[in-house]
Amino acid sequence: MNPSPNKLKELERFFGLNFKDFTLLVRAMTHSSYANESNTRSNERLEFIGDAVVDLAVAKFLFEHLEEAEGVLTKKRAQEVCEASLHQYAESFDLGQYLLLGKGEEKNGGRHKPAVIADAFEAFLGAIFLDKGLQEVYKVLDKIVFPVIKRNLNQEDNDYKSKLQELVQSDKRTLNYTIISESGPAHDREFVSRVTMDDTIIMGEGMGKTKKEAEQNAARATLEKLAQTPMVKENKES
Repeated sequence: MNPSPNKLKELERFFGLNFKDFTLLVRAMTHSSYANESNTRSNERLEFIGDAVVDLAVAKFLFEHLEEAEGVLTKKRAQEVCEASLHQYAESFDLGQYLLLGKGEEKNGGRHKPAVIADAFEAFLGAIFLDKGLQEVYKVLDKIVFPVIKRNLNQEDNDYKSKLQELVQSDKRTLNYTIISESGPAHDREFVSRVTMDDTIIMGEGMGKTKKEAEQNAARATLEKLAQTPMVKENKES
């Protein structure tokens, strides 16, 4: 069931926001399926702005809190603003309940789809930025995003795809990831990814709630398997 304007006011109050143009918040919560049915504008353009806003804000936060080289900061930012992370931030305050969805998307569990939720979160930030500027966006980031990133600052790098790529690139090998199966209802999908080398050699498989998570787990499984081979062990010791 789509929320009323009063329900959206609840979202506004939760973060201490006060939109000058409330229609921006409404549009941020408007999925394309609802926009098509109601002949109104969707949140896709606001998502474009929000993507840039969160990239900048997270980059600044990492620059101030992590004494690392550019490459490490770039990787860390990518992890903290990927679809899975954005979905996690949005789920922490149940953003899905505020979305305006078309009838078909509602039936297909759109309020719980990671991609839909992550896009809406970016649109939400974009709407705040356009309404009152970057400082107002920090009301959301300080409450929802930065505490999570701060806890993750010293965690081990979990970009297994990049690690695997670095391991094989010296031999000029190519890696490909394929989703070989998916199961479960729309709001609780489970994907299985397979990574192959040179399109023929099966290296490993992994499962996840999103395609990206499944790919990372496939890469992780491959790295764990390679770590047990004599060749890799010798290379590590040399």
